[in-house]
Amino acid sequence: MDIKELRKNIDIIDKEMANLFEKRMEVAQEIALYKKEHGLPITDKNRENEVIKKNVNYINDENIKSYYVNFMKLVMEESKRYQSYILSGLRVAYSGIPGAFSHMAAKKMYPDCNYIAYPDFESAYKACESGEVDVVVLPIENSFAGDVGIVMDLTFGGSLYINQMLDLEIKQNLIGIKGSSLEKVKKVISHPQALNQCRDFILKHHLEVEEFANTALAAQEVARLNDESVAAIASELTAELYDLEILKPQINSSSTNSTRFASFSRLERVPEKGVKMGEHFILVYTVINQAGSLANTLNIIGSHNFNMRNVRSRPMKELMWNYYFFVEVEGNINSIDGEEVIRELSTVCDRLKLVGTYYDFKEK
Repeated sequence: MDIKELRKNIDIIDKEMANLFEKRMEVAQEIALYKKEHGLPITDKNRENEVIKKNVNYINDENIKSYYVNFMKLVMEESKRYQSYILSGLRVAYSGIPGAFSHMAAKKMYPDCNYIAYPDFESAYKACESGEVDVVVLPIENSFAGDVGIVMDLTFGGSLYINQMLDLEIKQNLIGIKGSSLEKVKKVISHPQALNQCRDFILKHHLEVEEFANTALAAQEVARLNDESVAAIASELTAELYDLEILKPQINSSSTNSTRFASFSRLERVPEKGVKMGEHFILVYTVINQAGSLANTLNIIGSHNFNMRNVRSRPMKELMWNYYFFVEVEGNINSIDGEEVIRELSTVCDRLKLVGTYYDFKEK
């Protein structure tokens, strides 16, 4: 067969592939609309890996299997770009104003969407519960300052599910008006978590502190005051947004400072059966008030070969000296062992809630 005939065959195959590609993208559009309606993330690495693992078995020629894997990865990347385009109308809530770390996390989790700011964690959470927005992105834990208690309480008492987690590196900076300097600053303003993360710097320089609802609002206030003696602790982005200068970069007490952000939506994300790598789930519960109750719950989880990532306790506001427990577990709850864990925990817990399942979203 000469080169012309071979190229004709390629043309025929390309036409068939184009038709199949169009059909695939039509289905991807339907999936995107479903994700938009239920506030689910575009990227699902476990699903992608499962598709590749399954589909590669359709290839008989061992020599081209690795090329097919690369081909599928490219197709999936284009599919996700198309879904991002469709999801540009997704409404994503966060606490603060543009430039806040929650805003930055929301943009990383849900690129090119509609970001809606709320004054505090609770109002942002309730906006998602009511359907005013599709998802809400909130901080749940800082590696230096610890848990964000308000968000954990909303997780326990609210109706939303966690379907994604992001570890965002936090670089706190001292920012002030142009012409100011560290030597001129007498007072710093910021969110309590940010102040805590930079307490060594604050103490070293004998600075007065004032708490603000969030870091970006603090930067906005510094710009409004136009006072050389007042600075904010906030991100580099806020300095750009509010025409401020970085007087001292990276003033965190810890050089490895990150905050975990959770994405909440009204729909529980159910992982595929059998998938284990990268899956996590979160349980919140109260135990019967008797000796050994908490230990029993932890033994149940461990006996089914699940590794507990962490266990935290929080006081219950309505009952003095009573606590609920927040447990993050590695593994797939949608399995025989997972079903057994839920069944057995139900016999020893007063209240039990599967908050959600997620895989870790890696910051790029």
